[in-house]
Amino acid sequence: MKQMITHILCATDLSKHSAYTMCHAANLAAVTGAKLHLVHAVQPMSDETRIALQLYMQTTGSSETADKARHAHLKTVMAERQREFWAHVSEEDRDIQNQVASIELVDGHPAEVILRRATELECDLIVLGAHEHGFSHTFLGTVAKRVLRRSTIPTLVVPYRDTTPSA
Repeated sequence: MKQMITHILCATDLSKHSAYTMCHAANLAAVTGAKLHLVHAVQPMSDETRIALQLYMQTTGSSETADKARHAHLKTVMAERQREFWAHVSEEDRDIQNQVASIELVDGHPAEVILRRATELECDLIVLGAHEHGFSHTFLGTVAKRVLRRSTIPTLVVPYRDTTPSA
């Protein structure tokens, strides 16, 4: 039988709780030997935010400067989350890290970014976390619902957990 899972896309919202989703994606990569692609979608700045920046900062390019600062901050957070995650992985499982093929910050609306990158990277599986509020708000959250509705490949939605298991 042909190997079914060769590339896994793991979408992260960069919250502290996203490590639980990453743990599932890493375990699946270890079991299947698949390459792991991590992606975070950077929401576009709203028109209202751009206007407010221009009004209050009153400098040319203020929104571009803010975008660059936001990207730099998110890169730092992404690197920090990765360090924290891999620091909690047991020594015998650290080789899974070698299966991480890409770590990206991509501009766009999260569901669209996840689906587009999964297609572009020829992923066989998408792993993403359920909304942080769980059953008290909505079970899945808007992004997970949109991805599930439109995905053409298997998609694993990891329930929200307030704990971080080790891989």
